[in-house]
Amino acid sequence: MSLLILMRHGQSMWNAAGLFTGWVDVPLSPTGIDEAREGGRAIAHLPIDEVHVSTLIRAQMTAMIALSEHSSGKTPVFQYPAEVEAGMSENETRMREWAQIRGEAGQDGLLPVHVAWQLNERMYGDLQGLNKQATRDQYGADQVHIWRRSYDVPPPNGESLELTAGRTIPYLEETLIPLIDSGKNVFVAAHGNSLRSIIMHLDGLTEEEVLALEVPTGLPIVYQRNGEAWTRQSS
Repeated sequence: MSLLILMRHGQSMWNAAGLFTGWVDVPLSPTGIDEAREGGRAIAHLPIDEVHVSTLIRAQMTAMIALSEHSSGKTPVFQYPAEVEAGMSENETRMREWAQIRGEAGQDGLLPVHVAWQLNERMYGDLQGLNKQATRDQYGADQVHIWRRSYDVPPPNGESLELTAGRTIPYLEETLIPLIDSGKNVFVAAHGNSLRSIIMHLDGLTEEEVLALEVPTGLPIVYQRNGEAWTRQSS
């Protein structure tokens, strides 16, 4: 029975400042760094065969800091497919060509890390960069709560949780579950809403039940897959 380990990134600098973040690429705060390290210690004993992170630095920092605590001693290495695709920039092409491991020694103790935009946070549209309390003062606490916690109502020019699930769930089903079913243990570092949508799917929550779901920063949530069933474990 393989594991799916989910971890929301540690506190970001904009979390600490009370700003809506969404897809704005903000790093961890000092508190977030500590949370990532503590979360890593909680899963240091669990087997991990692959890592999947969003494109945003706060999730990537969380994964790397957490893995620095892992007992396996494996080296996380970001993966860039060797094949060059049409329309790629020169830098993207060079990264794919030049980032390949040539020697066999470099393959030893490697922990593959894959980056997926599908795991990114919910895009908050016109709210990105706004102060949360000032936004409540302007639009009312009830309206802001609807934007933040409802299932199918997006913030202005942003994504709802339903729209977010439209990219996270296919990634779960088409990429992550086949890996887990092949016997691999997968660690995912992502965001509050991208993980809310995944947890909603794994736990079979209704649209009403997911409104109360909070995903703490830096706290691992571990699932074990047995056949088609998911069981939440203590890390």
